[in-house]
Amino acid sequence: MGAIATATLVASATGVLSSVPAQADAAAGDIAQAVAALRAIDTLRADFVQTDANGGRLTGTLTMKRPGKIRFQYQPGVPLLIVSDGTALTMIDYEVRQVQRWPIRNSPLGALLDPGKDVARFARLNPTGRADLISMAVRDPGHPEYGTLTLLMVRKASAPGGLELDSWISTDAQSRRTMVRLLNPHYGVAVDDAAFKWTDPRKGNHRAG
Repeated sequence: MGAIATATLVASATGVLSSVPAQADAAAGDIAQAVAALRAIDTLRADFVQTDANGGRLTGTLTMKRPGKIRFQYQPGVPLLIVSDGTALTMIDYEVRQVQRWPIRNSPLGALLDPGKDVARFARLNPTGRADLISMAVRDPGHPEYGTLTLLMVRKASAPGGLELDSWISTDAQSRRTMVRLLNPHYGVAVDDAAFKWTDPRKGNHRAG
């Protein structure tokens, strides 16, 4: 009986250990597919719903063009604009005439926008319990001040790379979370680079960024 029990334990342990590499391979495969799908997006236009940690919601239109360009045009009455020209991410508050600008690689959105970002190197999968949903968190451990971007992608054959970017959760260095969900996405649309210019609201300066 002792020999049988030992053999059973050995067999069970062997099964568990052999499943670990298989799970790691599956995770690596999902991450590789997710990264490839992101890079397959040439242009994208979609409606979005932005929800902050307090439940506040804003809506608007997102326009994206690789490499590195994005525009968040908020709903009428919201005097904010967020634009990346491929190098820097700029937030313009027209109400107080304030402009904040920082390199895209230094923001959580760098995982989505920075063409030089080694996303797979810093990514890990989160369990979702759904075969059609991939949740991938990207965080550079060497730069925690950049925050974390968690991308949620749904398997869809018609989307670039077979995965559709459904939403993302941006968590900054102070653990403030913002979720952006995309609706009615359109891929491969014509997008002029002028969409990523902006008007400087600061007094005496009317240049386009």
